[in-house]
Amino acid sequence: MLLPVLLAGGAGSRLWPLSREQYPKQFLALTNSFSLLQNTALRTQILPNVVAPLAVCAEGHRFIVAEQLRAVNMGQAKVLLEPEGRNTGPATTCAALWALETYGPETILFVMAADHTIPDEAAFAKASAIAVEAAKAGHIVSFGIQPTHPETGFGYIKAGASIGVDGASKIDAFVEKPPLAKAEEFLKQGGYYWNGGMFLFRADVFLAEVKRLEPDMLIACERSLAKAKRDTDFVRLDGPSFGDARNESIDYAVMEKTEKAALVPLDAGWDDVGSWNFLAKLPAVDPRGNLARGDVMVEDCDGTLVHGTHRLVTVLGLKDTVVVETVDAVLVASRDRLQDVKKVVNRLKAAGRSEAVARPRVYRPWGWYETISLSDRFQVKRILVKPGEKLSLQMHHHRAEHWVVVKGTARVTNGDKVFLLGEDESTYIPLGHSHRLENPGKVHLELIEVQSGSYLGEDDIVRFEDVYGRTPEAAGMP
Repeated sequence: MLLPVLLAGGAGSRLWPLSREQYPKQFLALTNSFSLLQNTALRTQILPNVVAPLAVCAEGHRFIVAEQLRAVNMGQAKVLLEPEGRNTGPATTCAALWALETYGPETILFVMAADHTIPDEAAFAKASAIAVEAAKAGHIVSFGIQPTHPETGFGYIKAGASIGVDGASKIDAFVEKPPLAKAEEFLKQGGYYWNGGMFLFRADVFLAEVKRLEPDMLIACERSLAKAKRDTDFVRLDGPSFGDARNESIDYAVMEKTEKAALVPLDAGWDDVGSWNFLAKLPAVDPRGNLARGDVMVEDCDGTLVHGTHRLVTVLGLKDTVVVETVDAVLVASRDRLQDVKKVVNRLKAAGRSEAVARPRVYRPWGWYETISLSDRFQVKRILVKPGEKLSLQMHHHRAEHWVVVKGTARVTNGDKVFLLGEDESTYIPLGHSHRLENPGKVHLELIEVQSGSYLGEDDIVRFEDVYGRTPEAAGMP
């Protein structure tokens, strides 16, 4: 049995302004109509004996992960929630413990980042089959990415002697990110591979090595899973116990110390989507090396990448430049400085700017909302509620609300009254009234909400009842 483990954490800084802290790159659709997370999950389903994936993510991303997996018919997937980021070591250990108790000790885990791309699925399946055989023989497999150029931003893995499984070898060494001269030497010499952060192993074999090499980490993870809160979709790891686990990667915690490490090469067009230069690898590049996505007009440019989302973007006379436009922010950067986008995001965070954290459209398990206009004492939002979904029963201390239905039918709870609203109908929710919005219909419900009051923050919510298991004090989640 093969269990894909999708590591879906991330800070949302590399592909800013399209990605944000609350909506990092794994949730973006960059290569086709599916997000990177969805493409990763779908890719695993071509492998034999595979079960629904286990996703590992932060608490704040849980509903996005669950909804995106349901949208590609993976509603049986489980989501393991990290109380805090502790790197891939504890995350992988908790996933292995969950697999052990759910499927048994011989379960094979395929651990991979949810925000990478692998376009050659046939090559991916072939390498995976080799890795499975190596795992059955008791090895902990790391996939080595076939290098295409002397990259200084990745660590390298040096292949050693054969382990007796055709296509797999021992690992002679892990090499930290090298200087350019050393990377060029690796490429010329051969036998060196990029460390793509993909691992495959039996649950019992991996946990035995964690017990030997990182016993305190294993104890913390065991305690965190034992005390976890569980419901239909989510396994909420215990925070204090999980926090006792050392913040460490699986490479440093296990792979660089174990004698069971093995290497399987992967030559499948892998990319970690590490910066906006990723756009240059997509199709539809014109003869002068330009790429335009969205409503974009390019005039007399070379090597310029433009990604538009909400309006016409025109560029003139640019060279080796990236332009990314969203509804609330625009990035214009030299292509050789794209690794420094994180510096911009850090400045935005230091200034308390919301553009570093959230996109104007905020996704919730029932649908989404976006701010259209905001001032000191009023805010206008557009709200979409999916068929059959409902918001929490709640009230506000500091604001009143007006709702105008523009599409679909709404069932409204307003104080002690429950009634239906059709298109072009409205209602007023006075300050302090308990209220709820539901979509009883078969089509999306859309409405305009006008808030007015002395305080309009999303944490002004007293929640009385919620079908999604959110606590009354959970701020910012209507």
